[in-house]
Amino acid sequence: MILSSGTKKPKIHSSAYVAGGATISGDVEIGAGCAILHGAVLVAEGAPLRVGANTVVMENAVIKASGGSATQFPCTIGERCIVGPHAYVVGATVGDGALVGGGSRILNGANVKPGTTVDPAAQVTAIADVFGEVFNQEPGDDVRARAAEAYARFLRKTHAQDARLDDHQTVKPTARRSASAPEPPATQETDVGGVVDAMMLELAELEHRRQESVKRQKGSK
Repeated sequence: MILSSGTKKPKIHSSAYVAGGATISGDVEIGAGCAILHGAVLVAEGAPLRVGANTVVMENAVIKASGGSATQFPCTIGERCIVGPHAYVVGATVGDGALVGGGSRILNGANVKPGTTVDPAAQVTAIADVFGEVFNQEPGDDVRARAAEAYARFLRKTHAQDARLDDHQTVKPTARRSASAPEPPATQETDVGGVVDAMMLELAELEHRRQESVKRQKGSK
């Protein structure tokens, strides 16, 4: 499901694969050759979210950017990264070629260096006072309740005008691309219908070739 959030719409490269069960919302940009698998959630809430080329976001991973009037936590995932299943990345920067292990948590302000492996179920954080630096709440016995109330108010406002867009459509894979063949457009707004499962198309093409080979072998006997 692909959603606009206010005036912000996702931009997804035409060669990226986005599974039908994934959710992409708001100011999210997904680069060329990416694979966003079933159950993944990529949401920009008041700050931009960027995913570099040829990155894989696996099943049920959550990647978020957030920001209000006082603080901004954009989120950037570099090129050629893998974000493992059930990982949670919010307001952080993940460098090129990094591996984020399944079930790990990378929190606001964290910076994962290029080529780094974050172990499964690990937690990476750069903020000591979450309620003060993230939720802008003064210390006190009721700080958790005040943070929840403020965050709920922020989310209601941010998502009040969300609208579902037509699904992104990937480019049909081809066996070979000639040097003179034009490249697909760099980005496109998500205003075309039908998610295409690239893997199924490849399998169908392989099966077609197999059948043609069998026919030729039978004809030569």
